[in-house]
Parts: sequence; structure tokens; C-alpha cells
Amino acid sequence: MYCPPLIRQKLLFVAFQVTAVIVFTVHPFSILKAQQSEGAYAKGMVVCAYPDAAQAGLAILKKGGTAVDAAVAVQFALAVTLPQAGNIGGGGFMVYRSAKGQAATLDFREKAPAMASEKMYLDATGNVIPNKSLYTHQAAGVPGSVDGMVQAHQKYGKLPWSMLVQPAIDLAHKGFKVTEHLANDLNHNQADFSRLNSERTNYFAKATPWKAGDILVLEDLAKTLTLIRDKGRSGFYEGAVAAQITNEMKAGQGLITQADLDNYHSVWRKPVVGKYKQYKVITMPPPSSGGIALLQLLHSVEPYSLSRWGHNQDTTVQLITEAERRVYADRSKYLGDPDFYKVPVDSLLNPAYITGRMANFTWAQATPSSSIKPGSFAGYESDQTTHYSIVDGQGNAVSITTTLNGSFGNKIFVKGAGFLLNNEMDDFSSKPGVPNMYGLVGGKANSIQPGKRMLSSMTPTILEKNEKLFMVVGTPGGSTIITSVFQTILNVIEFNQDAQQAVSSKRFHHQWLPDEVMIENNALNETVLRKLQQKGYKITTRGNIGRVDAIVVTPKGLTGGADPRGDDTKAGW
Repeated sequence: MYCPPLIRQKLLFVAFQVTAVIVFTVHPFSILKAQQSEGAYAKGMVVCAYPDAAQAGLAILKKGGTAVDAAVAVQFALAVTLPQAGNIGGGGFMVYRSAKGQAATLDFREKAPAMASEKMYLDATGNVIPNKSLYTHQAAGVPGSVDGMVQAHQKYGKLPWSMLVQPAIDLAHKGFKVTEHLANDLNHNQADFSRLNSERTNYFAKATPWKAGDILVLEDLAKTLTLIRDKGRSGFYEGAVAAQITNEMKAGQGLITQADLDNYHSVWRKPVVGKYKQYKVITMPPPSSGGIALLQLLHSVEPYSLSRWGHNQDTTVQLITEAERRVYADRSKYLGDPDFYKVPVDSLLNPAYITGRMANFTWAQATPSSSIKPGSFAGYESDQTTHYSIVDGQGNAVSITTTLNGSFGNKIFVKGAGFLLNNEMDDFSSKPGVPNMYGLVGGKANSIQPGKRMLSSMTPTILEKNEKLFMVVGTPGGSTIITSVFQTILNVIEFNQDAQQAVSSKRFHHQWLPDEVMIENNALNETVLRKLQQKGYKITTRGNIGRVDAIVVTPKGLTGGADPRGDDTKAGW
């Protein structure tokens, strides 16, 4: 998931990207200026993290492609233009809803290599070795993005595969203009690229600092994409590219083998579906923690008068924080890969259980996180990412979140293939109770096992209203993904925000541990801050949280929200 470099030892919680929405009742500083004007479109829309990728997806829609066709084009284009998070070396999740209301989810999350083991990141005394799960070859899980796109296209695609991959090849071969955001990220990470790669394999090396308007050409990546275009799945998991991956592993004592690549397969899973008032919520099941957590949060706040209280007011922030505190405590114990661990979905989403979790909440003061433990119920046995939302002319919709985990993954290139490896293994619990790079703690359910998918916070989501498509939303942001999608939905439904306002609003985040509420600059006014602090809430100000991409269906047509915190772009027709 896309996030700036974090220092594990200091347990700095940084969740880079979230979802949020704007309200008309907030104070003047709580809304970021939208980069693009609001418009409604009838024939289709793409909202994603980079302008060139948005145009690639829109061009596919204009050629008669489905939402999934456009998603394939966007995925590979982002692998070129958004190297911080877009990828062919990572994985992700897709939530799909057909125009007729049929829903499906595709899990193309990375998997632990066969040689992975539960204590692989611990030293002889049982302590976590700093950065071993982040910036080494052993940090990489088996990539799933290419297989995921192939599977999605086979089931829901219409246009030829080669047509969908070609735009990314053109961008890599001819080059594309670097934005200010990308230039800053490339410059900021240049020392790490040089340290972790040879001079010949640092594809982002440059004698002078990168600046907006520079052209970035990636010839080796273009060659890899050409093989994927011509051979599909086998162009990545077999042949020359597979050999380059395994050679890179051998060079750096990594774990991924040809057998791991052969054995990787995406999984179609049953969506997690719930209700919030008159809205149907279709979201991702485990190994994403996002869907279950999102529904828990929505059910936790549903009985309260959020719309009357207003956006980012003290009662609103207090209620949301207390709900988040309890849900993240549950996440730490109960969520993991369902192929290895029986996730108690029905129990976690039982209305009586959720009501009981909120029973000890009081308006008088903050509930210390130390007093909140994961819930219990009968029968139980003991955050760089990018997101894109697409709707086609027929009304088919996809919500896809895809990731390398940290910004630029483990920052190690596959020699000759031109792409970065993920550091997704950090999303496992290296040791029970020890936080990962996003400050999240976990236990046995998310322990490292060969072939297991690591737990994720990615929360691609689609909403219906009156059995019709209403909203497509998601975001990057590590542990803040769940709360961002949650706040975005509330901002649209409860606070009457349009799509662009919804993703431009200031946001806040709480995740049980550490016991603090993180807010963006000027997210809360002084009166609200004072009231919350008097009740015992520790509030920490930080920079931008999240980069949300959303589509909302209105009577006028499709409207998009592209986050002004980044290069996110909406394109429709």
C-alpha cells in the first residue's frame, strides 16, 4: 500500500491514503480545493491515480470495452506511470457489480512463498529484525496482479487482451511526463534505489534531480509488458520474465521459486454484503479485513444522528473514533486468510454483537484503548496502494485496489524486467503484538505460512440504492484505508456531499493502537479540538491522509471524485 517510508523502530504510524468526503457544513479549512470541475457523464467514467492511466481506461471505454476491459488497461498503465504503487509485481482485490446487479470479488493478493516460515523475520533471541520484512528480497510475496487481470478479463472482458495492454507498452516505450508528485517521490527515494540496486538496474537513476515535465522511459518494462500482451499469464509466470524473477531471488537470497510462480492463482470469492439504512454495501471478504471492518463500522454508527450533528463535529468525531477503536481491536485477532483460518464472519457482523461492543461507550470521556480487547462470542476457537473506480456505458462497475505495500514496494527492481518487487510480507504478523509498518498489530490468524495470503486493509466497495448502482469507492492508505472508505460513504450519505467534495474533505483516523486520533492539518476547528481533548482524546496532526477515487451516480449521470492530494484524475464521456 502506497505510503511514505516509515521507521518501524519508532513505531511511527503513517497511513498514507484514505477516503473521505466533504460536507457543506464544515469550516472553510476542512475542504481541499478540487483539481477538476464537477461534471456528469452518461457513457462511462474512470477515476484513478494518474492522468495517463485515466485516459488509457477512457479510450478503452470509448472503443466499446467493458468496465473490466478498462480496468485491465488502467492496471498496466499504472504499472508504468505510478511506480510507487501501480504494479505488475504486487497484487490486489477487485469488487465487481454487473449492470444487472450480479456481484463478484476477485482476490489476486500476493502469497507467501513455499519457503516462508512463521519466524523468518526473527533473530536468535526471538526479536523482529528491523527492515527485513521491508527492504530485502525476502520481503516479497508471490505477485498476483498479472494473473488477476487475466482472470478478470476472461470472465468479464470483451475486447482483445492485446488491445488492453498496448497503452501501457506505449507509455513505457515512448515515455511519459513526470508530474511534480512523482518527481518528488523519485528524488526522495533515490538513495534507497541506489543502495538496493546496481547502477545498471536502477531504472530511476538520473544525473540531476527529477522535475515535473521530465520524460521517463522504461524500455525493459516495455519488453516485459510486450510478453504479457502476447502470451498473457505465461508471459509473466513462465519463460523469460519468470527466469528474471527467480534469478533476482537467487541474487538476493529471496524465496520465490518457479514452482511458486506456477502455483499462483487468483481466487474468486463470495462478496461480503451488508446494509446501511436503505443502501446495500458490496465489499471485499477476507483476506481483506476491509469489508468486514467497514460493515462493522457502519452498523456501529447507524443508530446515531450523524447528519444532524454535522461533518467533523465533536460528537461525530467521538462516535466514529470509538467505533474504530473496537473494530480495529477485533481485526487484530480474528481476521486472516480464509484458506488457512476460519474467519468468524457471521459472528463479527451479528447486529447484537456490534451493539454489545458499543455498550461501554460513554459521551463523558474517551475509552482508553488499553481497556478495549478483541470481542468474544460463542463458538469461536482461538495501508503503497492505489485504487481505481470504473463504470462503463452499460452500468457495469469495478472497484479495484492494488498494491506493492510500501512506497515503491521493497524498492528492488527485477534485473532485466524493469519492475519493482513488493514488500507485502510485512503485512503478516512477524511476531504477535509487534506492529507492522502501519502500526497494526496481529496474531495467529495472520501469522506467516507457506502459500498463505497476508491480511490486508484494502476495501474496494460498491453501493446500491433501490437496487441500482449508487457509488463506487476505494482508496490506498495502509491501515487508514478502512476508515477512509467509511468516512467517504458517510460524507456522501449523511452529509450530502457530491463526489468531488467527498474526496477533497479533510479526514481523521483512529486504529485502536496507538491510542491517538490522527487528523490532517485543519481537519478540526479549535472548538472541536478543545472539546475532544478535554474528554481525554490524544490528537496528533499530520499531513495528507489518503487519495480517494470515487464515482457517484446521480440523476444527471456519473460524477467522479479525484483526490486533489495527488495526481488523481477523473475522465468520462
